[in-house]
Amino acid sequence: MSDSSPARPAAPVLDVWCELQCSDCRTALDDLRALRARYGDRLDIRLRHFPLEKHKQAFAAAQAAEEAWEQGRGWEYAEAVLGRVEELERRGEAVLVDVARELGLDAEEVDTALIDGRHILVVDADQAEGKAIGVTGTPTYVIGGERLDGGRSQEGLRERIEEITDRLLAGQDA
Repeated sequence: MSDSSPARPAAPVLDVWCELQCSDCRTALDDLRALRARYGDRLDIRLRHFPLEKHKQAFAAAQAAEEAWEQGRGWEYAEAVLGRVEELERRGEAVLVDVARELGLDAEEVDTALIDGRHILVVDADQAEGKAIGVTGTPTYVIGGERLDGGRSQEGLRERIEEITDRLLAGQDA
């Protein structure tokens, strides 16, 4: 027996190029939380890695976040690390393991992932894709083919993302 009900269209995707040692990305968290609360699963918000060379721990933080995603707690982990950017600058990778432990993740596995580099290709791929579409700083948002630079100012970005999302969702209902 086949299901003849129409398939639900895929949710619009909001890619957020982020760097976990970036204070502007920390500021953007309130907007991302609001978007997640407003749209739930009707908007697929994907954190994409764009570690900047000026932040020494950013690449390791991206790898650790990928391990946290593997363990099912990626958003929580990313938010917790962003909440400690100054400490990450001072203490380095130890903070990444501490955050994992505090969230109840397998901290030893996070530490091992930093050592064996199992997530380097994912981080490199995100960064390469970001560069290819013109990302130069973080946070940068891409939705509906439009790139919005949050590194200059967050002012009005959530409203613009909501406008685009609402338009994309309305197009699905047509």
